[in-house]
Amino acid sequence: MPGAAWRGTISFGLVTIPVSLSRATETAEVAFRLLCGACHTPIQNRRWCPREERTVEWGEVVRGFEVDKGEYVPLSDQDLERLPLPSAQTIEILEVVPDAEIDGTVYLDQAYYVEPRGAAALRPYLLLQAVLGRGQRSAVGKLAMRTREHLCRIRAGQAGLLLDTLHWAHEVREAPEVKAPASAAALSRRELELAKALLDNLSGSFDPGRYHDDYREALLKVVAAKRGRRRLPKLERPAGDDNVIDLMAALKQAVEETKPGRSSGPRRASAAAPGGRPAPAPATAERRGRRAS
Repeated sequence: MPGAAWRGTISFGLVTIPVSLSRATETAEVAFRLLCGACHTPIQNRRWCPREERTVEWGEVVRGFEVDKGEYVPLSDQDLERLPLPSAQTIEILEVVPDAEIDGTVYLDQAYYVEPRGAAALRPYLLLQAVLGRGQRSAVGKLAMRTREHLCRIRAGQAGLLLDTLHWAHEVREAPEVKAPASAAALSRRELELAKALLDNLSGSFDPGRYHDDYREALLKVVAAKRGRRRLPKLERPAGDDNVIDLMAALKQAVEETKPGRSSGPRRASAAAPGGRPAPAPATAERRGRRAS
């Protein structure tokens, strides 16, 4: 398919599946220009060759690997495609593990849709999807793409196979240990009950379409205020670290404010059907993305 991020095969045993990968997500960021602080003129980023004392056009730029101090070997895209690395062309399934054993909070990197290439690839593709899905398992392998090799997992999605590149173990930092001071009192049963009630009130079905990135809208308000030489919007600052709260009172108030039927309070970010039941979730973002691709 045009615009594929990677083309190759998935291999397990003697079965090979020609596939294409396409990115499942994209990052929407606000673009800023770098300006001269004195006159606010956009700064030009020049690709300058100090030896020839001239600007180098993009068409002249090549990639280089430093083999010694000041000595470089130029490498083209064709050179990188010829790496003697099996994972550059084939994702060999090395192991199959339970989905729950892969910590998605830190190991997941980039998600890709996996699509079969050609009619002959469809049957083994569907077979792998079915087997992984029924067992709630992920296939682990390695994938070389662009300028590095990735650890990856292949899993069954609702509309097809998905591939996630994973961070290597040495890339994941050790989690800091949270130690309660010796003087801290044990959590009371009433505190646990109220906290559970609060989270129950906030429970619902996950629908990413319900949540919105408000950064751009907030930025435009600041831009409009500065452009019109008006006062900047008021910033609501959170309570300081030294703010002492009555935990029990705060929990009770939060539970009351998030009860089903209340029109205000923290629950405004979640949608619920009348009676407090979570609203039926529409098609997942995964399926919507597949239909659009």
